[in-house]
Order: sequence, then C-alpha cells, then structure tokens
Amino acid sequence: MQSFRFVHAADIHLDSPLRGLAAQQGGAVERIRSATREAFEALVERTIEEHARFLIIAGDLYDGDWRDYQTGLFFSRQMGRLRKAGIPAYLIYGNHDAQSQITRRLTLPDNVTALSHRKPETHQIADLGVALHGQSFARRDVTENLALGYPPPVPGMLNIGILHTALAGEEGHSNYAPCSIEQLVQKGYDYWALGHVHEPGIRHERPWIVYSGVLQGRHIRETGPKGAVVVSVEEGAITEVSPFQVDLVRWEAIDVPAGECATFEDLADAMRTKLEETVDRRADGRLLACRIRLSGRTEAHSLALASEDRLLAEARAMAEGLGEERAWIEKLKIGTRPREENQAGSALVAALGDLGEAGHDEALLERLRESIGTFVSKLPHEVRDEADDPLLRFAAEGDYRQLIELAGPYLMARLAEREG
Repeated sequence: MQSFRFVHAADIHLDSPLRGLAAQQGGAVERIRSATREAFEALVERTIEEHARFLIIAGDLYDGDWRDYQTGLFFSRQMGRLRKAGIPAYLIYGNHDAQSQITRRLTLPDNVTALSHRKPETHQIADLGVALHGQSFARRDVTENLALGYPPPVPGMLNIGILHTALAGEEGHSNYAPCSIEQLVQKGYDYWALGHVHEPGIRHERPWIVYSGVLQGRHIRETGPKGAVVVSVEEGAITEVSPFQVDLVRWEAIDVPAGECATFEDLADAMRTKLEETVDRRADGRLLACRIRLSGRTEAHSLALASEDRLLAEARAMAEGLGEERAWIEKLKIGTRPREENQAGSALVAALGDLGEAGHDEALLERLRESIGTFVSKLPHEVRDEADDPLLRFAAEGDYRQLIELAGPYLMARLAEREG
C-alpha cells in the first residue's frame, strides 16, 4: 500500500453574510467581508502544497441559497486549481447546503464528487486502497441517525466515513444526524471526517473521529484559530492527524477589568493595554476582530454607561492606530457594576436608585410591555438585533425589569456628564 496524505475540511460557509458590517467602512471591514473566500483559497493552496491525494469537505460548503451564481463560479475556479494539480475532491452537503436549501445549481467540475442525498454510498479510490462512505443531507433538518445506514467497511481498504453530525448533541449546535461515538467506532472505519461542529477537535483515536472545525471564524462565537486537518497515511494506516490554520481574520473576546478605573482616561488606558496585549499574543499575524467588554465593580460605572459611544469610538481609534488591518473592534459591551459604597450619601442618587424598586411592580411591567413592546416591535429587525445602547438592548429583548434597574444609574450618568 502507498503512503500519502489527504486533507479534511468542513463548514466553509462560502459567502456567509456577516451581520453588523453594513455601517462599517475601511480595509479591515472589506477583509472581513471576503474572509470566507480567502480562507478557502488558502485551503486549496495548502492542499496543493501538501501534495494531498484528495480533499474531503464534510458539509456546509455553502451557507444557504446563493444570492447569485458568483458563489458557485468561485467554487468552480478553486476546484480548477485542484484539477490542474491532479487532486480530486469529495464532498457531502450539510444542513446549510442541503439539497432543499440550494435552488441554484451549477454542474460540478469533473474532479469533484458529491455523495448522494438519497442514501449512503461508497466511492472507492482503487489506486490508493481507499473507500469513502458518506451521505449528503436531503433537507436542512435531518434528525435521524444517518450513520446507522452507512455500509460496512470494505475489507483490505482504508475506510473513511464522511458525516455531517452533532454526534450526541454537541453544546451550542442543533442536533442534526445524531449518533454516538460508540456507534461510529463500531462501524469499523479507520477515520471519520466530521462536519457541523465549528470547534475543531479529535473526539477519538484509532479509529479517528475528527471535527476539522469551521474554516474561517465569522462572528464572536467562533473565536480562536480556525482551519482544517491534514491526515498522513503509511502502509494503509493513519499515522498522524495534524490541524493547520487558514483563517484570515481571527475573532477574540477581550475582557477589560475596570475595577481600578475612575475616569474616562482610566477606562481608555485599560482598553488600550488589553487590546495591545491581545493583538500581540493572539493575532498570529492575522487581522484580529475584537469584542471588548468592560467588567467589574468600579467607580467609573456610570461614566462608562454615559460614554459608551465615545468609548467605542476611542477603541476603534486605538485599533486603527496599531497599524493597517491589525485589529478591528466589532462591538463594545458595558458589563460593569457600581461600587455599592458609592450609592450612599447622595440624595439624587438615592432618589434615582428608587427606580430600581419599580422593577418589582408587575402592573408597571405589564404597562411597559404594552407601550414599549409595541414601539420596539415596529423597529427594523437590524436595529433590534444590533442594538448597542443598553436601554434599547433591554427593551428589544423584552427585559423590562433590567431596563428599569438600569434607568437610575443611566440617568445619573447622563446628568453627571452634562454637569461635567
């Protein structure tokens, strides 16, 4: 048997729409918009550099129906690069690109094989001694255990299963094509190339059960390095499974403790320090897309609430000041709390603080639901979904008790800002 390598990728989500960028401009934003394509180009380049004998894509190549044919044309161009290098690709469709999800279709290049959505099938690569087994999703919501219907391993061959699954309910992922690790082990395959779960990881060794993870992080819930895996085979046995990164943009959540801050300058300095540290440690030469959260009990709590827009602008200026496309600030969250001792001794603070008691008035809460709720329901969905103002955010979420509790400190902050 030959020694060779193959590449396993999944969850490409080509041309995935990225929320929150409509009002943003600049080179960093354009880089984020094109990140899924650039990451896929880097995947193809790495596959060629590794002299891989084939590429596996374990579902969610696309992110839903195409807006136009450019998405499919881009994929065909990249497969043409593989074809020129003599590398075939084998793919299954997952929940985002299921047979029922993609209404526009282009004929696949002749070096690309999409496994059937009707039933599991086996494709043999005779010269390598490899048998690939897999099934595409026929529809988005596949809740049955597809793995149970996969064929038995082909004797004398390296057997690889390709499956888009949440296993037995991975946290944070819809429970599509559920199955257990034990069931996959018992199937008798040598390697399971899994997709759907965006966090990469090896769930079992010998047989190998592997999530390659999302190719390119697309939002703040997909932080850290992203990419695919290259698998080495020697004399018919898998000897190494090596992750590699192809992401162009890396997402990070930055927590900024504000406990020692008392002034706007203190808050700005704290943000600058944490931003610079995070870029140095985590960016790895990539654009770092960051969400900053101020946290902790602090004298600057009211000031932070009142200055949220200014703090966000300051953070974005800091990111720009680090150099071209080193960092970009997606959002700023105010997660601070007031120091309890600072709530005493002020008649104004005490008066405003009484507003918090209204949060237990069910009749008042019901009136707010009727009045504010009706108003909020008429707002455009993008305004509700991307609300940065804390009061509007609680109103949009229907959390009127939190809205009332925040109103006192928020008004106090606004008054203090005007007096200053």
